[in-house]
Amino acid sequence: MSSIKKPPVTHPSARTNALGLKLRDYEGTMSTLCAGCGHDSVTAALIQAAWELAIPPHMAAKMSGIGCSAKTTTYFMKQSHGFNAVHGRMPSVTTGAAAANRDLICIGVSGDGDSLSIGLGQLCHAIRRDVNMLYIIDNNGVYGLTKGQFSAATDIGSRSKKGEVNTVPPIDPVLLALSLGATFVARSFSGDKQQLVPILKAGITHRGLALVDVISPCVTFNDHEGSTKSYAYTREHGAEAVTTDFVPLRREITIPETDAAVIEVPMHDGSLVRLRPTTAGYDPNDRASAYAHVRACQARGEVATGLLFVEESLKEMCDGLGLPQEPLVNLTHEALCPGSAALEALMERYR
Repeated sequence: MSSIKKPPVTHPSARTNALGLKLRDYEGTMSTLCAGCGHDSVTAALIQAAWELAIPPHMAAKMSGIGCSAKTTTYFMKQSHGFNAVHGRMPSVTTGAAAANRDLICIGVSGDGDSLSIGLGQLCHAIRRDVNMLYIIDNNGVYGLTKGQFSAATDIGSRSKKGEVNTVPPIDPVLLALSLGATFVARSFSGDKQQLVPILKAGITHRGLALVDVISPCVTFNDHEGSTKSYAYTREHGAEAVTTDFVPLRREITIPETDAAVIEVPMHDGSLVRLRPTTAGYDPNDRASAYAHVRACQARGEVATGLLFVEESLKEMCDGLGLPQEPLVNLTHEALCPGSAALEALMERYR
């Protein structure tokens, strides 16, 4: 299904940001994701964050790989640059864009399959190089485009659409990022816009790679073995006139404003996700404490959310490469190609 353009209609009294742009100016096309998909909530948070930061749309570069998450770049900032890379290769394309134009605001959107399976090596090296970008992982724990198989982020004991139980330990992107030396690590929930928008704004303004893992429920593959309303039961007990499928309409999962230490969020299949936001006394500058906090939450069956770690002292990738402050894309041909004499002088340094 191709994307559908939204009608360019805004309310005359709609607020504008510092650039004179309205919130609708940061939207994209109509979403073709399943109704209630958590990814659309992430898109809404991105739109809000970009509008509040007054990002010039032409100075943003939206990157993605393959998967349900990859569609996100179509649904926000329609006037910005965008690139869908091959599966798992979004970090490489973003690395090149960030190196060629240091003025670009690079926003990479990926999924748990795109980043933690085929693109795991790409993610690791982007973290090591501290590429100046916001790296969002829409984490739903399944391969949504290929009928809900387990992903590398699926928890032990989770059941698939067909009833299989996952027995393989998951890769936690937050713990991975902390162990690799990431300079900005956060986790949030797609239905918690109050928490997610400030995290995205902080990630966008961070110099270096800001990894934000967003728990984003998949509404299509929540049916389970034993349900008489499941896809498997219907196909076994029904006589199909034509080969078809149906994605039930589900409500978007959100959470109310609360000061509770642990927030229990019911999923569409009746299971619970327990979110633990960081407390007022939490120190996001201590990498070891951040790692211990995430592990302690896992031991209690909870998901640690909030800004978990940030470090401002390290250089981002372009600083480490010694690139000029002026974006390479703005340099003249003579500056980029100074001639054979300059090349010979450079080669003499390595002889």
